[in-house]
Amino acid sequence: AGPGRALPSGASKWEIREKVWEHLEASGLAEFPRPVRGRIPNFKGSPQACCSLGELDAFGRAREVKVDPDKPLEGARLAALQARKTLLVPTPRLRTGLFNRIVPPPGATKEILRRCATSQGEGDYSVPVGLDGKAQVDLVIVGSVAVSEKGWRIGKGEGYADMEYAMMVSMGAVQEDTPVVTIVHDCQVLDIAEELLDDHDLTVDYILTPTRTIQTNCKRPKPQGIMWHKASSVSSEMLEKIPILKTLRSREKQAGKDVTLQDEHPALASTSRAAMSNKKVMAANTQPWAAPGSAPVGQHVESDPVNPKLEGSDTITTVYVGNLPGSLRVSELKSALRELQVTPVRLSWQGAQHRAFLDYRDPGAADRAVSSLQGLSLGGNALRAELAKNQRSKG
Repeated sequence: AGPGRALPSGASKWEIREKVWEHLEASGLAEFPRPVRGRIPNFKGSPQACCSLGELDAFGRAREVKVDPDKPLEGARLAALQARKTLLVPTPRLRTGLFNRIVPPPGATKEILRRCATSQGEGDYSVPVGLDGKAQVDLVIVGSVAVSEKGWRIGKGEGYADMEYAMMVSMGAVQEDTPVVTIVHDCQVLDIAEELLDDHDLTVDYILTPTRTIQTNCKRPKPQGIMWHKASSVSSEMLEKIPILKTLRSREKQAGKDVTLQDEHPALASTSRAAMSNKKVMAANTQPWAAPGSAPVGQHVESDPVNPKLEGSDTITTVYVGNLPGSLRVSELKSALRELQVTPVRLSWQGAQHRAFLDYRDPGAADRAVSSLQGLSLGGNALRAELAKNQRSKG
């Protein structure tokens, strides 16, 4: 039995996500990286579910396949490489561009193909593909937190898969009939109320689980490009974080499209801001970085010119990270925190003392950071992570 029975009929997307994450952990189905909360969860049986791809006609016909970088889809990336298809993987959080094309070296062994399918391989064997990369994607494979047999999909709540799909539409890389597949555990297939879906939400045509293949026959149209005017779709904050989105926006503006964002409409700004601040609470652990500042050696950075909003927040939970190797750069730690999805609101770097302090608004996020970082190997050292001794309260 999955989390389905425990869901109230009017459950929100967030309630559904929380229930799925909770159920996967409690039932022992969750796999590395853990905890699965806050991510597209990896699950026991994901390699078997990915193997069913080979039986899909849509996969057999596809020459170019776009697969998300999530851990449970590693088997799908491997299947595409073994079938000698062109594999495109979105760059993490779209920071540097849209896709990386994974290019295995000539005569790659199975072992090297396996490595190409991991996140490490994406760094070592990839070529960036920009907006003019003339990608022609024949199959899209996305991760999900929950999905219904009708094809309604719920991601982890940051909107990246929807955004990537909309960008592919805008650059002409996908057509209306390009099939979309998601790969999940059976317990992630739930009844989802259609009214929870927004126009920009991506729907799926096939669901692969460890035990079955579901064809959804979903008739709901997929997003037709980027809906600039919807706060839930694009915010000015997102534009700042995703340079390629800015480029796309200026191109669409030149082509005569209305690219006004909702938070730029004066009449809508106040309601949109309320919605955004709600969203910010939800996504507190994905806030942009604040500069660590240049604190005197051995001292915790207290003031934060980049993020003045912190001063008024009630409590900040601080995580101590120790045993950092002397050669480690702050950017490498930030990148690891991003990959683990435990981005703090502020980071104080004390490399000379081999330590750093991470501030979180939400104690839950701080606990997740401790469990994700404890014993993590960075630069050859196993990190130490614990809640800092001086849990200070502000406000």
